[in-house]
Amino acid sequence: MGLDVGSKTVGVAVSDLLGWTAQGVEIIRINEARQEFGLKRLKELVDQYQVERFIVGLPKNMNNTLGERAQKSQAYGELIHQEFKLPVDYMDERLTTVQAERMLVEEADLSRKKRHQVIDELAAVMILQTYLDRQANLN
Repeated sequence: MGLDVGSKTVGVAVSDLLGWTAQGVEIIRINEARQEFGLKRLKELVDQYQVERFIVGLPKNMNNTLGERAQKSQAYGELIHQEFKLPVDYMDERLTTVQAERMLVEEADLSRKKRHQVIDELAAVMILQTYLDRQANLN
């Protein structure tokens, strides 16, 4: 399961059974400031899709350092690792949101509001697909 973690939403993607392609599932509303992390809904999705591993996007700075947002993504990864007892890997997600926005502008005739509603889910797809492609190249 690929996750694009923000302060207000978590984009969710899952792979097909063979682990070849990533598909968007949904966006879970969270509230980082209130410590509301959407774990109940995440558990439902983990059970539904028989998730074996989480791939959490790690928004590194362009100079490869970890800023506040990356640290919060790592904290979310630790939280779900403790909650679900599943492995968590991190995938560099620099520019995935920018790429997702560009794809939606160029390839889909969506209003700015609709793009905003699906951007996190598409970013989660891109994070997971990058991970799947790298794993396939290792084998």
